[in-house]
Amino acid sequence: MGLLDKLRGELVDIVEWIDDTNHTLVWRFPRYHNQIKNGAQLIVRPGQTAVFVHRGELADVFEPGHYELTTDNLPILGTLQGWKHGFESPFKSEVYFVRTTQITDLKWGTPNPIMLRDPDFGPIRLRAFGTYTLKAVEPKSLLKELVGTDSDFSSDEINELMRSIISEAFATMLGKSQIAALDLAANYRALSGDLREAAVERVDDEYGLDIPQLFIVNISLPEEVEKALDTRSSMGVIGDMSRYQQFQMGKAMTAAAENPAGGGASEGMGLGMGFAMANQMFRGAGQAGPGMPAPPPPPGAVAWHIAVGGETQGPFTAQQLSQGIAAGQVTADSMVWSAGMPAWTTAGQVPALASQFAATPPPPPPAK
Repeated sequence: MGLLDKLRGELVDIVEWIDDTNHTLVWRFPRYHNQIKNGAQLIVRPGQTAVFVHRGELADVFEPGHYELTTDNLPILGTLQGWKHGFESPFKSEVYFVRTTQITDLKWGTPNPIMLRDPDFGPIRLRAFGTYTLKAVEPKSLLKELVGTDSDFSSDEINELMRSIISEAFATMLGKSQIAALDLAANYRALSGDLREAAVERVDDEYGLDIPQLFIVNISLPEEVEKALDTRSSMGVIGDMSRYQQFQMGKAMTAAAENPAGGGASEGMGLGMGFAMANQMFRGAGQAGPGMPAPPPPPGAVAWHIAVGGETQGPFTAQQLSQGIAAGQVTADSMVWSAGMPAWTTAGQVPALASQFAATPPPPPPAK
């Protein structure tokens, strides 16, 4: 190879960029020590813009197309170079390709909860996250404000900046909207549009970027508040709490009866559940309406109390107590008390109740 062929090999005659990264915003053509040949071919593909930089100064900008680099299409660079009557020799210039298509699948979120005053809950903390797309619309502003001399500038390098801008705009917008937390989900689309406009106003003026699409995917309350809301919703689904308690008590009594291996603990639980259920049913039957207190026992009636597991159950009428004795829930050893008794006494020692604990007759003799 001769000297002339070697010199020609150092000259760049095709300037182009084929991008397969999907997240690169700006890429500098790797000229190194090579010079761009007079009449070189510049290929700018759809979704790209080429910017020439000469000695730190922004020069000519090329939209998508196929160009032959001459003084006719490099007027600014020609002025910077001092070309007056065209040029024939190679020239040195940095070429930056800027991606102008949308970069998708970018995510944003609030790094910390946002404190707000809610009309339903009072002071609350909210978190939010979503997605957005990014696009370069003013290559010169992007190069001046963010890229500088970086040879490969991707969206990851400004992800933290974009998240901060969007989060700040979101907090301001949410504070001004005065929308109750429970109504936010119905306004995601409108809020997303307002948030995009607020964020674009910042990045377009300063960095030459656009946010074609921005979505709010979720706005969430703290976990403990969500659990409280779930509990409140469950209570609303249950409806009549008194009837629900009776149903639960009935299930517990059935389970205790089906588990004889439980011993004294299960007997005590069954006794307590049974009398609690009876008490609930007695009160429910005597109530005139929701929220009304249970009426007192009729005049002259004896109100009995029973000690179960260290707690007092009652008051119960004599009929309810008899039902408990018949069901085996009250035994002769159960501690009872009523007005006029000096202290708690076993039911078998109370004259009014002792007759109800008659000895069980033995089985009949076998038939002959």
